[in-house]
Amino acid sequence: MKKQLFFYLFFIGAILTVFNGCMKKQNFQDTPVISFLSLELFVDTAQVVRMGILTISYQDGNGDIGLNPSDTFPPYQRNGPYYYNYVINYFEKQNGVFKQVDLTIPFSARIPVLTPNDPNKPINGFIADTMDLYPPPLHDTIKFEAFIYDRALNKSNVITTPEIILRRK
Repeated sequence: MKKQLFFYLFFIGAILTVFNGCMKKQNFQDTPVISFLSLELFVDTAQVVRMGILTISYQDGNGDIGLNPSDTFPPYQRNGPYYYNYVINYFEKQNGVFKQVDLTIPFSARIPVLTPNDPNKPINGFIADTMDLYPPPLHDTIKFEAFIYDRALNKSNVITTPEIILRRK
């Protein structure tokens, strides 16, 4: 009986060792990296753009993306450069040149902590952010730039959406 138990434990251990060796370990850099995935626009019955959903992918080697709601003291204070850890800049094409438009209500957001129970763990995934695009843009061609900060204030690469040509009647 002991030999059978030993054999089973050895066999299971060997399988787990082989399985663990075959599993790909994620090895990301500690500075976040993002990629553009999509920008989906939603129009109303009058064909006016009302909303957009910007989706990006992310990866971070030490998993320190995200802020707690209580993270409002420097350097994360309101109106400070790091209050929003997901920065989305909005551009309209004016006379053939894209110009950044400062909005009263920014598209930027605060990503919540993504690894609350397991810090220093490589993470990856995607973020879909809904953006209210009403009132509609003044110009018929727009685009967005986006980047994120991690808690160590490392800035990711900057992604740019393709030009979006809005159809007007």
